[in-house]
Amino acid sequence: MKNFAVFASGSGSNFQAIVDAVKAGEITANLSLLVCDKPGAYVVQRANQARIPTFVFNPKDYPTKADFEKEIVMLLKDRNIDLIVLAGYMRLIGPTLLKEYEGRIVNIHPSLLPDFPGKDAIGQALAAKAKWSGVTIHYVDEGMDTGPIIVRERVRIEENETRESLQKKIQEKEHKLYPSILQMLLTREDVNHDKKTCAN
Repeated sequence: MKNFAVFASGSGSNFQAIVDAVKAGEITANLSLLVCDKPGAYVVQRANQARIPTFVFNPKDYPTKADFEKEIVMLLKDRNIDLIVLAGYMRLIGPTLLKEYEGRIVNIHPSLLPDFPGKDAIGQALAAKAKWSGVTIHYVDEGMDTGPIIVRERVRIEENETRESLQKKIQEKEHKLYPSILQMLLTREDVNHDKKTCAN
């Protein structure tokens, strides 16, 4: 079986959905590591409860992004990581990680990219009075949510929609879609980015 790592910064609801999918046999791969850049994040507790090894760090303890990414790369190589899964990791991936894992880093974003990239995509959609939001899973490149799209699924924004109600609908979609796409990627012979896997 292949090995994958999850990077997260917050409460870890998508991380938990992935953990549950692995336990249920819906993802037939090893969740080998959680990487978290926020020492107090609840996702770390989730990992501890699931007995998933963690690497928790404070970026301010390192002179540069390259320094902490070098340490992460060493950990990933030690665990023979095939795929990096971003699940609410609120930090741009730098050249050090991108070079080592090009085509093997995926992210999930709460909008229909290229609409509403970056932070607070749900707030952006509501402020724009958009009729649709959704979920996008894409490969990661050097830009902000600009990598090749693997899949998108729409979520309707109702007239009386609140931030909380829209977030709930999007998360429900995320928690089903992400594990299924990860299973697809992790059971291929080669998890590297291939244009054949990308779709709008």
